[in-house]
Amino acid sequence: MSKTTSADDQQRRTLLIVLILNALLFLGLGVGGILADSSALLANAVDNASDSVVYLISFVAIGRAASWKRGAARLSGILLLVFAAGVLIDVGRRWWFGTEPVGWTMMGLALVAAIVNLICLVLLRRDQSGDVNMEAAKTFSMNDFASNGGILVAGGLVMWLDQAWPDLVVGMLVAAIAVKGGIEILRSASDEGEGASP
Repeated sequence: MSKTTSADDQQRRTLLIVLILNALLFLGLGVGGILADSSALLANAVDNASDSVVYLISFVAIGRAASWKRGAARLSGILLLVFAAGVLIDVGRRWWFGTEPVGWTMMGLALVAAIVNLICLVLLRRDQSGDVNMEAAKTFSMNDFASNGGILVAGGLVMWLDQAWPDLVVGMLVAAIAVKGGIEILRSASDEGEGASP
């Protein structure tokens, strides 16, 4: 394992903060998603759980060899793709069996989550190391922030139209954002690996 530096210590502190915030969001959005019968909120909750695991992996990767970091980033990308598949299955189940999401709960929790994710993004963007795992963490936070905006709009549409489909559409969009992020992270890890090859 490589020697740790002050930059490594700063990355550890940042990742620990965003890890705790995402774990709390997972709990809050998960409970809210169940109570509000919202596919979009549950998708966001699972996304935050996935992010928490990824931040933990990235935390452990700090100060280690570049090949170890690339492996951790690849695992992060794969986890995002697995998460996306699970969300799509849940959306299909809710579409088939029916769902009655609560719009105001969706909007309130999405607003809280957006503020928390914005804090995470600001903290992560302070890091200018270019480390593949820190870049992956930035991708996750940006994806989460975009998803929160979608849930906010969906909650408003659910209340206005008294229909469940906006919730399901946003659930699918959250999955699509996760697929895009997962592919970008895998591509970035692969490019960095090729760049490191003699």
